[in-house]
Amino acid sequence: MEVDFALIGHPESWRAAADVLAVLRGPQHTPLPDDEIKDILPWIPPRAVCHVDAGSVTGAKARGLYIDSFIPPDRLESGYVHENIARVREAAAWAIRAGAKIVSLGGFSSILIEGNFDHLPARHDTVFTTGNTLTVGFIVQGIKKMCALEGLDISRSTLLIVGATGDVGSGCARCLAPMLSRVLLSARNVERLRRLAAELHADGVEVEIATDLRQFSAEADVVICAASLASPSLRLGRIASHAVVCDAGYPKNLSPRTEMPGASVFFGGLGQVTGGLRFVPDFRGILNRHPFPDVVHGCLLEGMALALEQRFEPFSQGRGSITPERVEEIETIAARHGIHLAPLYNADGPVEDGRHCRTEWSRG
Repeated sequence: MEVDFALIGHPESWRAAADVLAVLRGPQHTPLPDDEIKDILPWIPPRAVCHVDAGSVTGAKARGLYIDSFIPPDRLESGYVHENIARVREAAAWAIRAGAKIVSLGGFSSILIEGNFDHLPARHDTVFTTGNTLTVGFIVQGIKKMCALEGLDISRSTLLIVGATGDVGSGCARCLAPMLSRVLLSARNVERLRRLAAELHADGVEVEIATDLRQFSAEADVVICAASLASPSLRLGRIASHAVVCDAGYPKNLSPRTEMPGASVFFGGLGQVTGGLRFVPDFRGILNRHPFPDVVHGCLLEGMALALEQRFEPFSQGRGSITPERVEEIETIAARHGIHLAPLYNADGPVEDGRHCRTEWSRG
């Protein structure tokens, strides 16, 4: 079978890992207990778990594989970085052996590799993309849409980006900064923050940087959470009561205990395939745990869109190279094949009707 694309991902949670293992084991087996899953998952090598058939509204079709690296959800901390890079390498080798023409790196895989493409095995005729450019496109589209839904004038807003020096965070900054009155950039690396701030300053943007969210002098009313966190542990602290907040992390960034009464929260960076999407075996509801059909993370959709376009090239590589022009280019390719911004939702469900924007995050 010819393989046009491969998608490399990992379980976002133990529940997701359990569901994947249940499908692989088959319905004739009883589900494994949680403690047993936690014991065996670190010993499962990366492997393809299903075929993926993607369709385009143009009639084009592409065949692919979903390869699970089986990075345990409790091993996303920096102490496991070498082990996790080895897993991504092994998953990449799987894709190369399968003859995939282009490979998208999903979730933590793209974070691990975005500045370390030399860690990947010899690639022959297979190209790799982090998928981060399309992720940025969907985040920016989502911010604009949510601001419009909430009646928030983005041109008079202050934007906070958490994880601003990563590939996704810096790409969002370049795309959105010219539209806003002020930008607050937060990340752990001060030197990278200074370089990004200088770049935006040169374009006439008012920028403030901090490694501690409590250090900012202004309240943000638009927030993008794109930090490389191992678990939902981020607490934003002081933001405007009417803020629009995009959690674009994988795993999610925001702690369930974050108090943001009145804020409108949505999960960002997601697209929807309208030309047809099929998993064999059927992993719907497992690989895409969303309240809408055929919704996939932008990082994975980038490789799919490029395969449908027959453009087998490393569209997104490195860190800090995403520009508005490149975002527009990949958005155009995706849209041509019927891949669009997914309907907005958060932990309480759809938000576009306004009923669930605030409920989840007003409880604390």
